[in-house]
Amino acid sequence: MKKKLVTEMGRIGREEFVAADKLPLTIVLDNIRSLHNVGSVFRTSDAFRVERIILCGITATPPQPEIHKTALGAEDVVDWLYFADAMQAVEYLHSNNYGVYAIEQVQGSVSLQSFEVEEGKRYAVVLGNEVKGVQQQVVDACDGAIEIPQFGTKHSLNVSVTGGMVIWEFARKMGWVK
Repeated sequence: MKKKLVTEMGRIGREEFVAADKLPLTIVLDNIRSLHNVGSVFRTSDAFRVERIILCGITATPPQPEIHKTALGAEDVVDWLYFADAMQAVEYLHSNNYGVYAIEQVQGSVSLQSFEVEEGKRYAVVLGNEVKGVQQQVVDACDGAIEIPQFGTKHSLNVSVTGGMVIWEFARKMGWVK
């Protein structure tokens, strides 16, 4: 096996990315402390052509060198918005007919592998602070919660890892991954 060269991968350019169809999924980052986590979510969102990222609260916004370090330019092509708090983002998303789900361990959550998407529906997922998770009031305002099953001694995953798993699963369930 020989590794592919960048020129062999058939990647699209900035203008093509902006014009291309997007995965009908918005990622909400609720008070994310690490700019590297923010950058990583931008990079994964670029890879799967996520519709947009909404940055909330203390979550840093581009341009920032620490975001760029992990985003590698994805912050320049992935659409993003900023809201002072995640409740404003949830209200905005609901007013635009999104199904909004917290990625959180709560009573009554649905496991990621069991969550079913409806064809033609747009979704948003809220990823919470690295220590405190998604704020309770935000969980309460969501349409439901999705949980990633875990089997080790820790009770959580890194927020950028969680984002990657969730984006992959939504892309797969929405037919973007064959």
